[in-house]
Amino acid sequence: MKHPESPAPLRDPRTAPAEAPPVTHYENFPVASLLCPPRLRPPIAAIYAFARTADDIADEGTATAAERLADLRAYRAELQSVAAGHSPQTRWAAVFGPLQAVLRSHQLPVPLLDDLLDAFMQDVTLTEAGATYADRAALLDYCRRSANPVGRLLLHLYGVHGQDALRESDAICTALQLINFWQDLSVDLPRGRHYLTDADCAAHGVARADLAAQRRSAASDRLVLDCADWARALMLQGSPLVHRLPGRVGWELRLVVQGGLRILDKVQALDGASLLARPRLGTLDWPRMLARAARM
Repeated sequence: MKHPESPAPLRDPRTAPAEAPPVTHYENFPVASLLCPPRLRPPIAAIYAFARTADDIADEGTATAAERLADLRAYRAELQSVAAGHSPQTRWAAVFGPLQAVLRSHQLPVPLLDDLLDAFMQDVTLTEAGATYADRAALLDYCRRSANPVGRLLLHLYGVHGQDALRESDAICTALQLINFWQDLSVDLPRGRHYLTDADCAAHGVARADLAAQRRSAASDRLVLDCADWARALMLQGSPLVHRLPGRVGWELRLVVQGGLRILDKVQALDGASLLARPRLGTLDWPRMLARAARM
């Protein structure tokens, strides 16, 4: 989660833009890239802008938890309003103008968008309380709302609706969310975000106090590597989806999958030191990812 806690007023909703603003944040994985069919770039950008802005409300700036939750409730009400056909309000017109057009043209399932907001609100609440996830089932339930809706929305745009495809999409999206957690341990732990579960910490004999202080040990290394193995298994479980999507869309997904796996390579090469440093994709990683994508 990452953006300004209170976006500045934009423009008159009667002149809301027809397309979402371009992607400007750092991303490990392609977002509406050149491999994406041109006709789908505007709707994908609109979905991305919706999720990114909500993420920013929940995470960026200096707002209190109460202020963030109030803004997210207002944002959620605006989603329901534009879905019902009302004109976007001024504050988030640059987000909801394009999104409303996509809701109409592509009949996007609004509950999937709402699930994302529910997850962001949960993040704010848990972070404020310093709460943790009891076990992997609880963390997977969070991923079901924080990550899986994005894959299902994209499948909807691609016209792919089979149950096998949905299960594989969920596995990939959950894996990407988990990979982000294990990549960002050095950033999240100092900010009071706890995605390593109580059950996993107990299984490896790692104390919460040691994680909060970022005290690396052989036990914490085993914990991080075990969680990385979990994410890799989920990614491989979902990877057959690349063969269900034709042409450029399938290639886009191949790169998403390989981007996630490459980050896991880096997490695992650090032998657990992602507790202290954030691995990132670099220019030299892309040839390797492209070669692996071609072999899928």
